[in-house]
Amino acid sequence: MAVKRILASLLALAAPAAAQEISSVDLANPLMGTDSSYELSYGNTYPAVAVPFGMNFYTPVTGKMGNGWGYTYDATKISGIKQTHQASPWMNDYAAFELMAMTGPVRLKQQERASWFSHKAEVARPYSYKVYLADYDVTAEVTPTERAAQFRFTFPESDDAHILLDAYDEGSMVAVDPARRRITGYVRNNSGGVPGNFRSWFVLEFDRPFTVTRTWDENGQLRDRRTAEGGHVGAVVSFRTKKGDQVVVKAASSFISLEQAELNLRREVGGDSFDATRTKAKAAWERRFARVEVDDPDLDARRTFYSALYRMLLFPRMFHEIDGRGRQVHYSPYDGKVHDGPLFTDNGFWDTWRAVFPFFALTDPARDGEIMQGLANTYREGGWLPEWASPGYRDVMIGSNSANIIADAYVNGVRGFDVETLYEAMVKNATTSEGRPRDAKGKTIAAVGREGVELYNRLGYVPYGVGIDESAARTLEYATADFSLSRLAAALGKTQDAAKYAAQAQNYRKLYDAQTGWMRGRNADGSWQTPFNPLKWGDAFTEGNALHYSWSVMQDVQGLIDLMGGRDAFVRRLDAIFTTPPLFDDSYYGQTIHEIREMQIVDMGQYAHGNQPIQHMIYLYDWAGAPWKTQFHVRDVMRRLYSAAPDGYPGDEDNGQTSAWYVFSALGFYPVTPATGEYAIGSPLFRRVRMAMPNGRTLTIEAENNAPGNVYVQSVTLDGRAHDKAYLTREALQRGGTLRFVMGPKPSRWASAPEAAPFSMSAPAR
Repeated sequence: MAVKRILASLLALAAPAAAQEISSVDLANPLMGTDSSYELSYGNTYPAVAVPFGMNFYTPVTGKMGNGWGYTYDATKISGIKQTHQASPWMNDYAAFELMAMTGPVRLKQQERASWFSHKAEVARPYSYKVYLADYDVTAEVTPTERAAQFRFTFPESDDAHILLDAYDEGSMVAVDPARRRITGYVRNNSGGVPGNFRSWFVLEFDRPFTVTRTWDENGQLRDRRTAEGGHVGAVVSFRTKKGDQVVVKAASSFISLEQAELNLRREVGGDSFDATRTKAKAAWERRFARVEVDDPDLDARRTFYSALYRMLLFPRMFHEIDGRGRQVHYSPYDGKVHDGPLFTDNGFWDTWRAVFPFFALTDPARDGEIMQGLANTYREGGWLPEWASPGYRDVMIGSNSANIIADAYVNGVRGFDVETLYEAMVKNATTSEGRPRDAKGKTIAAVGREGVELYNRLGYVPYGVGIDESAARTLEYATADFSLSRLAAALGKTQDAAKYAAQAQNYRKLYDAQTGWMRGRNADGSWQTPFNPLKWGDAFTEGNALHYSWSVMQDVQGLIDLMGGRDAFVRRLDAIFTTPPLFDDSYYGQTIHEIREMQIVDMGQYAHGNQPIQHMIYLYDWAGAPWKTQFHVRDVMRRLYSAAPDGYPGDEDNGQTSAWYVFSALGFYPVTPATGEYAIGSPLFRRVRMAMPNGRTLTIEAENNAPGNVYVQSVTLDGRAHDKAYLTREALQRGGTLRFVMGPKPSRWASAPEAAPFSMSAPAR
């Protein structure tokens, strides 16, 4: 009996630890996607320490100042932790400064001060980061708020312990105030998209006095001065420390003024300890993650899901601040003035219109409405909608995809924004290319508005060979945007506009070449672009080839099925994408760009999931009577191309879009067609998910018999009623209740009838 009692006691002691569930936020891995380079992207991410949609992020630095690859997993040295606003390495950073702790002689240059580190002594969480700087026996930590952060440095015993502020190049100023234990100043570094008066003001407050104060000038000369201003300046404050002494630095910044930066610090950090700020930051993520509770024994899949969800909730970032009266105000990167109201930035709509913004519209319409109001403010201040903002207009990518996110929001019930102003902006995009903004060199920013819109409106397509790059891709994307315009016009009661833009949404037909069976560039005289190689990347297309872009008819999949010869022929064409060898012609670029290489190496034929144009293609089987093939490929892509690891993405993560594909697909559905409120059904990944809907209701998604081998849907019920459609509606999902899938190891004929297909313009009206 004594032995039994001892065993029972031991089991009781062990039970709490065994039963303790890992917090969903601690499942997220900010290092996912960081094993990347210019030549090959497994995400092109960095560990962003932030709160959801925060104005400032913070990240360790392994690269050189000005290099978009600021942190890469294969690096061995860290030069500091910086404030960052980088949306992607291709857009680079702005308003950055860096803090570094060291002992011994002061080393100013990044390469010289950088310390060896190991991932074994690195802890990355969405809400905090911690690393051991081996060369100095210092532990560095950071934890964020929306516009501020706390840094904590744990030192060894030293008479020469230092914290260095590198205010970066392109213009900076620092001022040290030993009496108040503060450093203030500004930075001006940027990668474009800013007016001439752009600055980010900062304030740093230390919790202990300095023994020595120095600054350095733009020549890199360290001087016993308290101020410095020039092209590239910084400051060093020094201490005597005992082993284990901690120095805490409270930091905040503002795009408006130093006074606003001080207000941001008082309001968001105030008297909180480092641990208190970290607790609040973690709670901010937990509140978001609690809206999607996954119950499944597959820990690796849950890690990947929450890592992807974390990435989805970083962008677009808030660019507005809260003034002394509690009002939203923002410095505008469009006109250089301070205005009332919200503003968001750092987003490429070419990527995020596809799934990120539909997720916001479905699950968080209040935030989506605020983002839309920020777009209305952008239009008022700059005269045009952005397509890639970082922080202002940038000349990157193609299309008129702002139309998709605006129309999708309004049609799906999002309110709280000036929709008439945004409709005016959408029509302007679709009408003229005159008067578009110019960059610092006076060049028209072609990515704003619709490049070639006058030709598109006259011919029904953007012609090849007239000096407008990627003409076929532009035509297809403008047609989808016209569909979104027509849907919004109809919702606003503008019937003539609705008919006009619905007709233009059929312009995709003008590029379909029946002889080759692919979309193809077309000359202004109506003849086809020759020679034509469907495997040629770029040229008439954008970061893809004809095999990728020919499926970009989200608004009328049935129309595309008809052009390709019917459902059976369409399915064979879809199948061929996966069986055609990954051959390519990269002559347009003069090199094998990373998107091509990412397609080539994953053994999925021509399917290039690492880039956006084809990511929806898998779901098109739902329109053609073969939803079981959607189910197979969705699960195959999730299994093979994603993991919560440094090489865990199949290509650029892109502001949440590649993550959003995974998040939606893991839930079991995906938003292919904008502004319809419909989601094509795939194959749910988890046994059970509970989603909080914005009306206070809960949607429970169950997948009976779910397993790695049971990827095929046998039947679906919604609140106990049989559901035989290959799609779900926004209204049904937001009503809550139970969406129940029965899964099995073999394909079924579920939802394969023609009337089960999702919306298409060419399908009979329901």
